[in-house]
Amino acid sequence: MELKLIGKKVGMTQVFNSGGEVVPVTIIALEDGVVVEKKASEKEGYDAICVGFFDEKKPKNMTKPLKGKFKNDKKGLNIPLKKMLKEIKLSKEDTAKYDVGGSYKPAGLIKDGDFIDVMGISKGKGTQGVMKRHNFSGGVSTHGSMSHRAPGSIGSSTYPARVFKNMKMAGVMGNDRVIVQNLKVEKVDEENGFVLIRGAVPGGKNAVIEITRSIKKKGNKGDKK
Repeated sequence: MELKLIGKKVGMTQVFNSGGEVVPVTIIALEDGVVVEKKASEKEGYDAICVGFFDEKKPKNMTKPLKGKFKNDKKGLNIPLKKMLKEIKLSKEDTAKYDVGGSYKPAGLIKDGDFIDVMGISKGKGTQGVMKRHNFSGGVSTHGSMSHRAPGSIGSSTYPARVFKNMKMAGVMGNDRVIVQNLKVEKVDEENGFVLIRGAVPGGKNAVIEITRSIKKKGNKGDKK
């Protein structure tokens, strides 16, 4: 079964593990979802469920095609509007366990000691120069220098008479989709809906975090037996 959990970053703290060591952890508040759509291999070529997360408080911000996935008189749908839709591939047997309009709860899907991959949007830092964005050393600081933080030459003149792609220059820093792999789940608090992940994850407070099972850790794929 493919693991996909959605939550919000609460912040960071530290806990003591079973060995008495202090471990830095990030607290993620997991979000319950609602099943919006089911896909079958006979029609789409694979089995999956489409799950909605986070209540949409401003329906005017949603497009009509997106609203039609939640409220459709012809299909008899009347599901509360959600901001985010995520598709989760499952086996045919697991897909049959869910009903359209039913809940998708993260409880029991992960446990202490599991290894996961975490995806989030990193903090945006606006437009920055080359020294902060790419760690350039900068020019000399002696008297008379007029190039302290300038990027310097970026290409030739007559030939090739252009700037090469991927040249390190000033620009927007941060606000990127970042995936951190092989993070360990220190503790799962199913009662309060929290999961404590060892280390840092991308994004600031209240950033939306997507959790999937680690693809590189051996013996960590599929259901835990």
